Amino acid sequence: MNSHLPRALGGKIVTRPYKLLVGLFALAMLLIAWRMVAGLGATTAMNDGYPFGLWIAFDVVTGTALACGGYAMAILIYVFNKGKYHPLIRPAILTSALGYSIAGFSVAIDVGRPWLIWRVPVYGWRWNFNSALLEVALCIMAYVVVLWIELAPAFLEKWRNAPKPRLASIVGKTADRLDRLLPWIVALGVLLPTMHQSSLGTMMLLAGDKLHPLWNTPLLPLEFLVGCILMGYGAVTIESCLGSLLFKRRPETAMLAKLSFAAAVTLWLFVLIRLTDLIVRDQTEAMFAGDLYSTMLWLELCLLLIPGIAYFWPGVRTKIRHLFSGAVLVVLAGAIYRFDTYLVGYNPGNNWSYFPAVPEQLVTLGLVAFEVAAYVLIVKRFPILAGHSRAETA
Repeated sequence: MNSHLPRALGGKIVTRPYKLLVGLFALAMLLIAWRMVAGLGATTAMNDGYPFGLWIAFDVVTGTALACGGYAMAILIYVFNKGKYHPLIRPAILTSALGYSIAGFSVAIDVGRPWLIWRVPVYGWRWNFNSALLEVALCIMAYVVVLWIELAPAFLEKWRNAPKPRLASIVGKTADRLDRLLPWIVALGVLLPTMHQSSLGTMMLLAGDKLHPLWNTPLLPLEFLVGCILMGYGAVTIESCLGSLLFKRRPETAMLAKLSFAAAVTLWLFVLIRLTDLIVRDQTEAMFAGDLYSTMLWLELCLLLIPGIAYFWPGVRTKIRHLFSGAVLVVLAGAIYRFDTYLVGYNPGNNWSYFPAVPEQLVTLGLVAFEVAAYVLIVKRFPILAGHSRAETA
């Protein structure tokens, strides 16, 4: 069998770890129900000074960047015509679809009146076209739909050979029409993240002097865009490494080694933009101030420099454990950068403070658990992952 053709893994789904994931998600749903009844004030630590909390900083701002694997791979495969990475595209799109769906859901539970959020895409005559937040909302909503459409061929492949002739015929016709539309869908899949990831940076420019100078730069939109591509490559590598370990499959070491070169180029581009901006804006004194902010800045940069140097070291890119470790550092650095921009580097005044309340933390944990559980369910029942199991290659 062709190792580059995706196929369903099969096997038992409801295991002990799976029950734990479902249990965490059930607890999160109970807390979300409480939030809907009691309101944000009773269930979160957010306040007028910190209107953005964990659900935005992690679930949306960081979560969508981690879910940019599909976007990052689409740039390589469809824009730069690197078809050799095609076996990685479906799991990347699945991760993106789940991540962005969770982000959209997190926005819904974070807004003050979630029962009115449906008006955002519908009430076009009331749109404020000068609003960065409107662009983020519309693009994320549209991108969730685009991602699931991009993933639809995996579901249609399973049902195309259904025992019921009528179902098989309907699925076949749908798949043929979808094939003709896919170039346009892929184009939207590249355009929409480019717009809203940069706009996530634009939003924090609105904070003005409340955002620390180490992050308050006109280049925030560019940094957020390049950073999300970098985190996307890291997320794809982590997903592939963990998938090969947990599902007992042969790791795609050679392909991930080549992908790490693209990640290294993007990494150094991000570092160059970041340092050049700080120097041009004369922030060298703040960089070495020895306070919390300068410490967080150098933590970001050092976490990036370690894999940035190691990726060019002989032999590092041939070992799957090194590729995994480098990807973890890349993702961690990108996550810290976004947390710094939205929470650590944001100071609304001396009278305000924020630390996520326990319900906020448990809801976030439960949503992540749901994402993992959904991923396991889908890859076991639908053709997502390519390659052979270790037993087949033994």
